[in-house]
Amino acid sequence: MVDSPQARHWFGDIGAFQAFHWHGETFSIPPGATRILGNAHCANQAYALGKHLGMQCHVEMTAAMIREWCVAGAGEIAAAGGPAVQTPEQMLALGQAHLPALRRCAERLYGRWLEGLHR
Repeated sequence: MVDSPQARHWFGDIGAFQAFHWHGETFSIPPGATRILGNAHCANQAYALGKHLGMQCHVEMTAAMIREWCVAGAGEIAAAGGPAVQTPEQMLALGQAHLPALRRCAERLYGRWLEGLHR
């Protein structure tokens, strides 16, 4: 997480977490928006713009989704390569360890997003 008032608004006390990022595409931060998530392999993973949130990573993952994506995307994974691309076996093994923190993050982000719908 990028330490900023906007990031703290969306993430609260969540300082860092392992997001699920499936592809190599990226985006530019829109004018007036603030980057709130990034990492060494992808500088722009989420931004805030007023009460709006834009994300490229996935916080909604479940163990079943990871298994399904690894099967459906086996060819894409094999062709991608690079330091940020994990094998299906690595994703499945690491997924279990990271899912509780990811679920907490999803609950926080989507809860904040829902609050914005009521304004």
